[in-house]
Parts: sequence; C-alpha cells; structure tokens
Amino acid sequence: MSPDPRQLSIRATDVTVDYEVRGDAKGGLRARLVDRSASRTTLVHAVRGVTFDVREGEAVGLIGFNGSGKSTLLSALAGVLPVTSGEVLVAEEPRLMGVGAALLSQASGYRNIRLGCLALGMTADEADDRVDELVEFTGLGEAIHRPLNTYSSGMRARVHFVLATAITPKILLIDEALAVGDRRFRATSRQRIEEIISGAGTLLMVNHSLPELRTYCERALWLDEGLIRLDGPIDEVIEAYSAEG
Repeated sequence: MSPDPRQLSIRATDVTVDYEVRGDAKGGLRARLVDRSASRTTLVHAVRGVTFDVREGEAVGLIGFNGSGKSTLLSALAGVLPVTSGEVLVAEEPRLMGVGAALLSQASGYRNIRLGCLALGMTADEADDRVDELVEFTGLGEAIHRPLNTYSSGMRARVHFVLATAITPKILLIDEALAVGDRRFRATSRQRIEEIISGAGTLLMVNHSLPELRTYCERALWLDEGLIRLDGPIDEVIEAYSAEG
C-alpha cells in the first residue's frame, strides 16, 4: 500500500493518561474521622499507550463502551488533560467541542457568543461583525437573549458549535455535543463540518450513535479499556464492534 500523501495533522505516540479518583472505601464521615484509610484514592488508567496518526482531511470516529477512554483521549489531544507519558503532536491547535465545555451560565447565549469571539482573538469590531451571523446559525430565535442556565442540552450544543467553528479550525474535536441537537441542527452542522474537512481540516468525533458516526466519518478507532482494539474503515470497525456488543 502506497503511503498517504496528505500531511500529518495529529500524531499520538504511546500516549498514556492516568488520573486519581477519590472514593470512600468505608463510607461515612465518622468512619473517615476514626480511620483515615477510609478515604482512599484510586488511580485510573484511562488511556494506556495509544499510538495513531491522523492526516489532513480525515474524519475519524472514536468508538467504545462507556469508560473506554474516548473522552479522556480527546481531552488529551486538545491539551485540556495532561498526558502521563507519551507524546501528542498537532499541526494546529485543536478546538474541542463538548457538552461540558465551559461557558458563562448566568450570561445570555448572545453574550457568550460575543465573549467567545473575543476569546478567539477577534477585535471588538470583528466580533460585532460576526455575532449576528453566528446567532442566526444557532436558530435559537429570542431564546438567544436568555441566560444559558435556562437552556436545554440541545440549545447549549448550538452555542458550543458556533463558537467551535467561528474561526475555521484545522483540527475539530467533538465529544457527543452533536448528539443532543435536533435534526435540523445536525443537518446544518454536517454541512459546516464537511466544509472544514474539504478545506484540509481534520475531525475526531465521539458519538454513541453509530449511524451518526457513519454519516461524518470514514475511519474509526475502537477503544477498549484505554487501548486501541481496532483501527480501520468505519464500516469494518462498526461491524466488529457491533458483533461484540
């Protein structure tokens, strides 16, 4: 097989991500006061020596059961979580879009979008020029002026998406955020994502909907307990994953 001529966008080499979780082994405040060992820390090996390359123009889905390390891996690729060992190299700064991404819950959707534009490096004038276009893309109507803490998860996803794509990202990482949108939102999002990919952008997506992954992606990585179980064409990986699940 001849080598892929497209430029590398992401290279992950033997990436490991561990983190600590505090748990109460013996439960109850009184027990912890009497016996300090009752409150213990568990080390979670979320990603264990993962290696793969992604090239410009590729759309890759991450598949796996809950707890397999998909979201942790995306966060590590985005630089949100530090890697314990190994190396992540990226051609451009990745943009991570997730339902848990930080926004100002007391501020309106409109204000979040404008502040997000400024955070992306736009001048005040540039942000003012873009904000109406981005607000229209959300399709939220008058709800755009309500506080974000009154939004449903689907409404929040629209705000996340316009901010993630306000400046065309070369590397877009999506963690379940499109899964909570309605059909119309997913259709408009798909068109925007296709534009990003056709412009030599790169997409990595976590989504528990296998049909949705088939829609967006040509390739898949199947993660199992922090390891890559299979890497290949999306249909082949989904077939193997479905046969086991």
